[in-house]
Parts: sequence; C-alpha cells; structure tokens
Amino acid sequence: MITKEELDALAAKYETKDFIKDDPIQFLHRFNDNGKEDAELAGFIASLFAYGNRKMFISKLNDLFARADNDIANYVKNGDFANLKGMEYRFAKDYDIIPVFEILNKLYSSSKGLEELFSYAFKSENFLQTVVDYFYSNAPKTAEHGFYHMIPNPANGGAMKRMNMYLRWMVRSSEVDLGIWKFMHPKDLLIPLDVHVARVSRSMGLLNRKSNDFKAVLELTEKLREFCPEDPVKYDFAMFAFGVELNKEKLGV
Repeated sequence: MITKEELDALAAKYETKDFIKDDPIQFLHRFNDNGKEDAELAGFIASLFAYGNRKMFISKLNDLFARADNDIANYVKNGDFANLKGMEYRFAKDYDIIPVFEILNKLYSSSKGLEELFSYAFKSENFLQTVVDYFYSNAPKTAEHGFYHMIPNPANGGAMKRMNMYLRWMVRSSEVDLGIWKFMHPKDLLIPLDVHVARVSRSMGLLNRKSNDFKAVLELTEKLREFCPEDPVKYDFAMFAFGVELNKEKLGV
C-alpha cells in the first residue's frame, strides 16, 4: 500500500493553480469576482455537465455561460431561459436543462439559494438525498432521463461523483478549491469517485471494493481519513492527476 508520505507528496505536486485551467473548477474561479452567488451557481451548473470528454463538456459550458451573458446569478434570477432552446450535451437535451434552471430560479426566489439548500440538507439524516429530493419535487412530470442523469438519485447507490466534487469545490479552501461555504468542515467531505480515481486507488492498495459505487466512496474516504482526518479529500488531486499521467504514459503522449 502507498504510504502517507508518498500520497502527501503527490497531493502537493498536483494541487496547484495550474490544475485549474483544464478542470471544470475554472468556472468557479471565473465567476468568483462577481460574488458568492455567481461562483456557487457556476460551480453547480458546471458539475452537472462534468462527465464524458473533458474538452467537450468544457466547451459546452463555455457556450452555456455565454448564453447567460456570463452573468449567471442574474440570468437565473431573471427566469427567462428561452435562449437555452437547442442546448444539449450527450444525455441532456434542452427540455432536460431548462427545468434545472427553472428550479434554480424558484430556489433563489424563495431562499438564499444553493448554500441554504445544502446547509439545510447537511443537518438532515440523509444529506445528498435531501438536496436531490428538492429538485425532484419541483421537476416537471415530463422530466426525462437527461434530467435525472444530471441530478442522479443517491437511493440508486451510485457514487454521486459530481455532487461530491461540487462540495469539494465549495467547502475546501486551497489554491484550487474556493472554500466559500462554511456550514460543513472539509473532514466531512466524501471523495469524488470516478473511473480514474477508483483505478488508481485500487492500484495503491487503498480500495478493495470492485464496484465504483457509493459503498466504494465510503470505503475509500475512510481509508484517506487515516492519512489526513481533517482533510481526506485533498488526495483527490493526487489520485486523479496521477491516473491521468499514467494513462498518458501508456499512450505515449
């Protein structure tokens, strides 16, 4: 098994500002100067699209934010999403994407927005389920697969990678993560588990479970807490970037 010293060295190597430019977290940094609401909304929306080919979904997000005149908080609060018609990315079509924005409009019209929703949910018995249930309870009856792919149901046992990634962005404070939400501590975060992180963590002897599901998320996070109880998710950078580098070596890139 990899040692704490080796894992700490990898985390220090990869958690740098240079990481931002090729990662969807770039959108939080881009909008952070506009204020917390813009950063949290940009991050949430970016997390929904953060699957598949990285260059493709970053390009798609650039298109989406351009449609919002790069003023995402005012765009959501305004409530006119007609120019999202024709927008699509893989499973999500415009009739999946527009309802998400309509629900966000309702959320910001009736509360302080995503931070209040996540803060309330964090105090509940089932954190992520409570967040997702808000979107499901306000979804149109015509909601289809693309909507539910963007906002998956924790009850299905999936890794909830994108939502855990979003929480990492918002809660941790570092050169990369913004740390603008204070209602929870980094020690309570869960590892954003994707194929790269799962494969590398198994090769490092950190994960035994074969399935990339929520039980694997809990197992890996508990193992990482042994190395850093206060901030286990800092190792996300080490495992993700190290996995990408290994893949490049195999391809001779």
